[in-house]
Amino acid sequence: MKESKSLRYHSVPTPGKLAVVASKPCETQEDLALAYTPGVAEPCLVIEETPSKVFDYTFKGNAVAVVSDGTAVLGLGNIGAEAAMPVMEGKCVLFKRFADIDAIPLCLRNVYGADGKTDADKLIELVMALEPSFGGINLEDIGAPACFKVEQELKKQMGIPVFHDDQHGTAIISLAALLNAVKLTGKKLSDLQMVVNGAGAAGIACTKFYISAGVRPENIVVCDSKGVIRKDNARTSEKMELATDRKLDTLADAMRGADLFLGCSTGNCVSVEMIRSMNKAPIVFAMANPVPEIMPDLAIQAGAKVVGTGRTDFANQINNVLGFPGIFRGALDSRARDINEEMKLAASLALAEIACEEVPADLQKTLQVAYPADAAAGMFSGKSPLSCNYVIPKPFDPRVVPRVARKVAEAAMKSGIAAQKIVDLDKYELELQKRLGF
Repeated sequence: MKESKSLRYHSVPTPGKLAVVASKPCETQEDLALAYTPGVAEPCLVIEETPSKVFDYTFKGNAVAVVSDGTAVLGLGNIGAEAAMPVMEGKCVLFKRFADIDAIPLCLRNVYGADGKTDADKLIELVMALEPSFGGINLEDIGAPACFKVEQELKKQMGIPVFHDDQHGTAIISLAALLNAVKLTGKKLSDLQMVVNGAGAAGIACTKFYISAGVRPENIVVCDSKGVIRKDNARTSEKMELATDRKLDTLADAMRGADLFLGCSTGNCVSVEMIRSMNKAPIVFAMANPVPEIMPDLAIQAGAKVVGTGRTDFANQINNVLGFPGIFRGALDSRARDINEEMKLAASLALAEIACEEVPADLQKTLQVAYPADAAAGMFSGKSPLSCNYVIPKPFDPRVVPRVARKVAEAAMKSGIAAQKIVDLDKYELELQKRLGF
């Protein structure tokens, strides 16, 4: 049987996608004496006396643990810790490629209950033990509802940033797209009638984040696989918090007269008729992967004004790589003890403003190489390139990580959770551009 391109990519010339590279020379007797005994004793004693010095003498200040128990991996489901490793390795590759962060994949077992699902308390205990070695924790592909408790408790008990990307990454990126979409449709966040399909980690986190940004809770209807979540049928505390009093039953019922559809569910569950039943110039974020809730061309034909998906081959990709590298870069550089609401909103605003800015000539060339078809169509042209096909920047836009990091670090400092002050934010953003090869 011929090995597929993907399997070959993951196996040749060496298995996996990561390797450890020393940041200091170890070629001479003196190098060896400094790297290990006896020289290593000195930083050990300094850190013992002043624990915060661990950031100065170890890799902790640039290190993130990507932690999963393999219970909710992509669209594959509960496939186990070993099978989750390629995904976690891939996440670490993106951390390094986009933000020069040293990320380590940690796929954990023995954290399950008798039902094979995540035992939140077991996972919490294991992750808390990682704090001496890492500057941040990126939780990944942990099943709901345990993922909510895991993140909440770790944020309370750990002194480093903890971030569940499946929840907040999607929320941050999609809000950035929404902030620009409402500009194009002439609508206001506070007036939007919003329908959410999918009440897992991403759907619930997006809904809560949109509320914190200005969408009114009474204007939101959330659906799961059984239909509209009402106060008389909500089955979890997370769903009850977002349940509606409206006498609606189905997704089709909910979408009538809606301004915004947010999909974090399954493919092909939205029909053309549903889009036509929405309010004038609706916004449709159909983010199911690999098949969206409705294909973009069908949504546009049915009247949608702005359409976003999770796929690279359509306009307005809601891609988490726009968020987590810059968010952690800013959090690590400011030595923030958390990633709070202010920092998440700052990341959304940073992304939204980039899409409205004129693209400098040198960056035009970079984007032409990365996105030749989009560049040829004029997507990045003009004083403000914002359009219905471009409400959010592209992942390979060199402005993304430095700008997001800058805004996140600034928000960390303003909200009082940063241990390291960055005095000149303009200089910091420029230095990041150089560091990251931009």
